[in-house]
Amino acid sequence: MTHPHHAPSEVLRAALASLLDGLPARAAAQSVDRLIGHYRGRTPTGAPVLRDRSDVAAYAAYRMPATFEAMRAALGALAAARPGWTPAGHLDIGGGTGAAVWAAGATWDGERPVTVVDWARPALDLGAELAAAAPWPAVRGARWTQGRIGTGTAPTAPLVTVSYVLGELTEADRAAVVDTALAATGDDPGAAIVVTEPGTPEGYARVLAARDRLLAAGLHVAAPCPHDGRCPIEPGRDWCHFSARVARSSLHRQVKGGSLPYEDEKFAYVAATRAAPERVPTRILRRPQIRKGQVLLDLCEPDETLRRATVTKRQGSLYRAARDIDWGDAWPPAEEAEEAGGGTED
Repeated sequence: MTHPHHAPSEVLRAALASLLDGLPARAAAQSVDRLIGHYRGRTPTGAPVLRDRSDVAAYAAYRMPATFEAMRAALGALAAARPGWTPAGHLDIGGGTGAAVWAAGATWDGERPVTVVDWARPALDLGAELAAAAPWPAVRGARWTQGRIGTGTAPTAPLVTVSYVLGELTEADRAAVVDTALAATGDDPGAAIVVTEPGTPEGYARVLAARDRLLAAGLHVAAPCPHDGRCPIEPGRDWCHFSARVARSSLHRQVKGGSLPYEDEKFAYVAATRAAPERVPTRILRRPQIRKGQVLLDLCEPDETLRRATVTKRQGSLYRAARDIDWGDAWPPAEEAEEAGGGTED
């Protein structure tokens, strides 16, 4: 894992501020308004969303910090499921300005070949400029390659990421992108693929379809699911998603028109591996509800069921752990796993 003093999110924000210095706030805001229409819309585009440097700069300020934090959370869950594993290479499909590449750099130390493939040349160019300021050699040395995603061949790599891409594509192209990711891992028995989408019902549905395709190809779910079976969440009534806290810079607040110093990025994801992972006992699916003398936890179980657990003060250290646990974490924590119960079912 990378060292804390690297402060990757701060380095990224500083790099963004440097590159965006001089960009008129009004022009950036107009680009952001157009981009919001694409990223929140339901109609896939038939052309790159990012058309020119102004669009890319606005996108980087509007989306890159949040995408980085979501990917860092997803890759952190993969790293927890694969202790001791470090990817020897990384392919980012549809990577744009490289948020997933930065997240991988913040997750695993060391040098490795990194390739970002995207069809928007302005995004790749800005991504390369940003990468020059990264604290990790793997990011600074990345190759930025233009190409239509989901078609043709891609470089092989033991880690493949597809972040916030599928929503821009038709259903057929989404399947093609997942197949490209599978082909890019080659025969590497330790290979991993991570797909991330916005934490909306539609984003979850796209992740679920990708999950099904990865499982059909023989991969195993490393995170967030504690099993390879059917998702127990009933479509149309709920959806699986998580949250990552994003610190906003003054530039970020200006472009997005917000006043708070932070925002919570909701995201859905699946991390799949060829090798069987170390599974979590359960996963916390919602923000824990802390009440007087008890904590309520919504859990996804290894037996493909959902459960509400109540952890009370009488459970001592387990209760203290529940008060500190976060949405998306494994339950119980490793140091508390031997304590009986794990909560009483409501």
